[in-house]
Amino acid sequence: MILLRKMTIQAAFLAFLLIFTGFSGFSQRYLSDIDSSFFIKDTVRPIIKRFENLRITGYIQPQFQVAATEGAASYNGGNFSPFSKSRFMLRRARVKTDYILPSKLRYPVALFSFQIDATERGVVVRDMFFKLFDTKTNRFSMTAGLFARPFGYEVNLSSAFRETPERGRMSQILMPSERDLGVMVSHEPQDQKKKQARFKFDVGLFNGQGLSGTTDFDSRKDLISRMFIRPDTKKKLELSGGLSLLAGGWRNGTKYVYETGKLANGDPSFIVDSTATNLGKTAARHYYGADLQVKLKHGWGETEWRSEYWFGKQPGTSATTVNPGSLPAVNGVPLPTYIRQFDGAFLLFLQNIVNSRHQLMIKYDWYDPNTNVKKTQIGKAGTNFTVADIKYFTVGLGYSYYLNSHTRLILYYDIVKNEITDLTGYKTDLKDNIFTCRLHFRF
Repeated sequence: MILLRKMTIQAAFLAFLLIFTGFSGFSQRYLSDIDSSFFIKDTVRPIIKRFENLRITGYIQPQFQVAATEGAASYNGGNFSPFSKSRFMLRRARVKTDYILPSKLRYPVALFSFQIDATERGVVVRDMFFKLFDTKTNRFSMTAGLFARPFGYEVNLSSAFRETPERGRMSQILMPSERDLGVMVSHEPQDQKKKQARFKFDVGLFNGQGLSGTTDFDSRKDLISRMFIRPDTKKKLELSGGLSLLAGGWRNGTKYVYETGKLANGDPSFIVDSTATNLGKTAARHYYGADLQVKLKHGWGETEWRSEYWFGKQPGTSATTVNPGSLPAVNGVPLPTYIRQFDGAFLLFLQNIVNSRHQLMIKYDWYDPNTNVKKTQIGKAGTNFTVADIKYFTVGLGYSYYLNSHTRLILYYDIVKNEITDLTGYKTDLKDNIFTCRLHFRF
């Protein structure tokens, strides 16, 4: 009995180690492949089998940053403290657990996923969802819980694999935290040999506020969908791309709704509509997106181009276009709604040099929160435009060195440019360039 108990404890400990070291994909079932040649007895197999469908992955991103000035505002890890222009920080430290239930044909039946992010700023849940697969045709699935919105390429590219340190300014403003609570239906054939497997389509309903709020503050929901063509390889060239749509909005807290129009002298300005029935109506939130990825494989490794463009209509307040986590208000008093037409883009060039361990990155992105107003029109007397209407451009220059398949060093410099306006504090370009040195490890 004592010997059996000792063997059981040893087996459980070995199983625990195998979970953390055997991180191959679901299709490989690494734990169930272990046999006596790896010093595991037949009596251990029932314990190992309990864990064969469980996968634990994660990554950590410690980094050091230097800003051009103290207290710099930044979308590269958040704003700096008022009296600091350098900092060490743990940008992300995440652990994800997936449990997949397979069918007799080894196709998935169901998936449960849970991910947390634990840094010096606290511990938060990033993912918590359940995915149910169609087992008759193995072509459809339904996802419910907290998960990534199916919009765009950059939003859905995991930080564990993304080459640049951060997503662009537009992604962070319009899709804060990338995730939301909702339900989604997907067309994603599991048999990769069939032509239909190249085509993926997602459509879902979401609360709209993402992780910026603890509960939905109105009954409005966002309809989000994406049609994606998976990578198709022709000799050394690989192509993929997608189209995205978001149709939703949130409740007007007052009867005052502002949109960009023209004054009598022809100057653009916010014009108010104060019709009483505006109170409680939906402030429209409409996004349209298209993305394309091109990859060329060669002797050095790979050359890749990515492009993505968004445009649409975004509700906000006079001071911000960030999606709110609660109904916008000051001291409990609801704020007027401001509707803006926006656009923006992400353009990324990746190039291996010498071999695949060295990679150069050049990224250009812009976000124009109000395409109906430009430069010194912002801040002009009588127009009511604010910092929320300023267009920003960012050029990112970076280098990655892959120490091994799990670890890489990233050196990255963000050159941030704002429109020169007539607003106090924005009549010249702000000193908000950021240098980032990051060590990235994933398992």
